[in-house]
Amino acid sequence: MKNKVNEIKISYKEKNKNLAPIIIKKSSQAAQLLFEHWDSDTIALYESFKVVLLNNSNTVKGIYELSTGGIAGTLVDLRLLFAVVLKTLSTGLILCHNHPSGSLKPSKADLDLTQKIAKAASYLDIKILDHLILSPHGDYYSFADNDIL
Repeated sequence: MKNKVNEIKISYKEKNKNLAPIIIKKSSQAAQLLFEHWDSDTIALYESFKVVLLNNSNTVKGIYELSTGGIAGTLVDLRLLFAVVLKTLSTGLILCHNHPSGSLKPSKADLDLTQKIAKAASYLDIKILDHLILSPHGDYYSFADNDIL
């Protein structure tokens, strides 16, 4: 008698093949893209964490919202983050979260999380290109521009 187990299937489908590619070369381009895809009704209410998934030429494959949280924070599960990254065969990431308070200063938790993600990504040859903090006022903070990454 054979043991029965669940079959696991991994897939990624490009739905918008006819769209012009978006290539990220600097933090301002990433911030603009993320502001366009952020709900303006909630950016000042609660924190969310998103990731921009990129290929080797920094072409955007998509944006994934990993978590939404409370007024002062959101939980990021690295296993879920890397499940999405590996499923999409992404080689570069731009991390992003918002600060409803409008403060652009990274917290110790923000810095620690970024380092933890970067360390895990390095084992998989995935580049963390930036981590952006967005404010409800339309401005942003780039870890890469400030030499934190």
